[in-house]
Amino acid sequence: MANSKKPVIEMRSITKRFLDVTANKNINFTLSPGEICALLGENGAGKTTLMNILFGYYSCDEGDIYIKGEKVKLSSPKDAISRGVGMIHQHFTLVPSQTVLENIIVGTDSEKGIFLNLKSAKAKLLQLQERFGLQVDPEAKVWTLAVGEKQKVEILKALYRNVDILIMDEPTAVLAPSETIELFKTLKSLAKEGRSIIFISHKLNEVMEISDRIVILRNGEVAAEKKTSETNTKELANLMVGREILERIKRKEVAPGKSVLEIDNLTVINDKGLEAVKKVNMIVRENEILGIAGVSGNGQRELSEVLFGLREPVTGSIKVNGKPVKTGSPVSAIQLGIGRVPEDRIETGLMMDLSVEENLILESHISPNFHNKGLINFKNIHHFSDVLIEEYNIKTAGRNAEVKSLSGGNLQKLILARELDGKPIIVVASQPTRGLDVGAMEYIHQRMLEEKERGAAVVLISEDLDEIFTLSDRIIVMYEGEVMGDVPIEKATREQIGLLMCGVKK
Repeated sequence: MANSKKPVIEMRSITKRFLDVTANKNINFTLSPGEICALLGENGAGKTTLMNILFGYYSCDEGDIYIKGEKVKLSSPKDAISRGVGMIHQHFTLVPSQTVLENIIVGTDSEKGIFLNLKSAKAKLLQLQERFGLQVDPEAKVWTLAVGEKQKVEILKALYRNVDILIMDEPTAVLAPSETIELFKTLKSLAKEGRSIIFISHKLNEVMEISDRIVILRNGEVAAEKKTSETNTKELANLMVGREILERIKRKEVAPGKSVLEIDNLTVINDKGLEAVKKVNMIVRENEILGIAGVSGNGQRELSEVLFGLREPVTGSIKVNGKPVKTGSPVSAIQLGIGRVPEDRIETGLMMDLSVEENLILESHISPNFHNKGLINFKNIHHFSDVLIEEYNIKTAGRNAEVKSLSGGNLQKLILARELDGKPIIVVASQPTRGLDVGAMEYIHQRMLEEKERGAAVVLISEDLDEIFTLSDRIIVMYEGEVMGDVPIEKATREQIGLLMCGVKK
């Protein structure tokens, strides 16, 4: 627990500007030994920028940083790590072509000298895995890992360096409830040892459970600071967004219609050459949200990639309104009316170096509306982009702004605008709110419900049980590539779904 000793971190009057945008404005932040301090705020509030300054990624334009009482100038993450500060990023910093072990030891003592001491490094890693319950194959290439496994590698990488100040940016976004419980045990034991943790999260219940103190940022400034024992989730949500948040989103009762998506006997091989999806059968109907729950790495990613046309199955078929989808063909999936919200918006959802407008027309650029006798109709394209930017409330400097300048929530809104504008028959949304703040989550949940009410069949693939229970009409649980259960929402309990996610059938 927090104590009254001198702070291990003091950030005084920190200001950071990017061109004409002030990301952090005169921020004061402290962290005590053995304290778990949560940092809250909407996407773009300045949380990650502030922590990137503390980790040496950015230098501040104004202000001072003290680590363990000493004024420091951090010119790189190496400087921060040498002072015991580690950071686990929401977007991973791993080398895909290298093994788990190689990623973990890079830049450490194990790597120094003429020969790599892989044997002792592996022994140390396995010891850490056992101690913290973070199991990942040390020999696996990182590119073959699921998102949840990559998150574990990032946590192990920091623990391997024996840091005593740990910054965690959305660490539970990809973990199952049971894994989150284990992680929290780990964090609490680290805090008891006197280590200090900064915990960035959008999951307010988790913040209430894990933290001693909460600092809320809004528009790059400190909006409030609260002892966790003296606040609640409703107050925190309101402080984050500066307005009342709907505690329950509006759901209309709509009876499901005919079956529009039929998956029959689907088997899919993953990047490791193993069966990731095993003889899966499922149907989804009009006016229905089917929630697919499961711990990361149990076949959900491969299932979504087959539905998106990015991966070919070994056996089985997919039909939309009775018509077979040509597998391995994204064009076929789009033409048959599948709208696709991929789990990784940066890697597979968007072209980050292109403009907002170019990304908005990626799937419709050959439309007759945008071409006239071989000539591009820029007027129509500009109008189309401006309408979608306004309709989906995408915060951007304009249609010509590079997509990489947008915050996570606005990137996701851009994908939704592109995918939902064509009124798809089926919407496949994979982790649609991962890493987003409560305001953006509320918006996306409302959009998913509107799609269902419009008549679409929605497949919601999510590792967030709150999201699954909030939106789904039916829940399917996947474990090791198999469907463990198919439960109507009115009969589903968290305990039952949690057990199925861990492979336990009653």
